[in-house]
This record gives sequence, C-alpha cells and structure tokens, in this order.
Amino acid sequence: MSEERRERLERFRRERQRQNARILDAGHLGIKRFFNLDESAYQDGALDARTKELLGLVGSLVLRCNDCVDYHLIQCVQLGFSEAELIEALNVGLVIGGSITIPHLRHAFDTLDVLLAERAQAETNPPD
Repeated sequence: MSEERRERLERFRRERQRQNARILDAGHLGIKRFFNLDESAYQDGALDARTKELLGLVGSLVLRCNDCVDYHLIQCVQLGFSEAELIEALNVGLVIGGSITIPHLRHAFDTLDVLLAERAQAETNPPD
C-alpha cells in the first residue's frame, strides 16, 4: 500500500472537515439548508442509505468529481460494502460515463485500496 495514497486520503478527510466547518461558520441560511438537504438525502427512506450511497458513488464517478468519489467510497466502506460490490457499482459508472471517467476510476481504485486496508487493519486490531 502506497504511503502517498494513504496520506492523500487523510489530507482529503482533514481538508474536507476544515473547509466544511469554514463554510458553515459563515452562517448563510441558503448554504446551511443545502448542506442539510444533502445530508438528509442519504438517510433511509423508500431506498435505504446503503443504496443511496451507491447511487452517490456512481453519480460522482459520472460527474468526474474525485472529492465526491472519495467521500462516497468512505461512506460505502463504513456501511460494509464488499470490494466486489463497490467494483460493480464503479463499473456502472464507467458504462454510463464512458472512457472519460477512466482517470477518476483509477483514483477510485487507489482510494478503495486504502479504505479496504484500513478496514482490514481495524478488523485485525480492534480498539481496546
């Protein structure tokens, strides 16, 4: 596992948290409403949260947003999706988005490798 990939993902997590906090600290009602709408869109409803996260992952790949791909992969791995399930979802995104999504698919696989290694490590060495 490349330390560089692991560091990239950790930087993404830190920067996303910092930047979101700054945005929300601005106190703009419209922005707060959008963030709340985004968060509630992924809650259980007629579709369960797991399905919605896969939809978010596919949509993010098609829209070629690496930050979004990373975010949804993090959520999907936390929700317990297997590597095979995530690869199938990424394949759907590739089919819909076409070859222009391949650089983002590469990025997704790098992220997935880090997340699966982290999960395996956590399963092998559970917190005390």
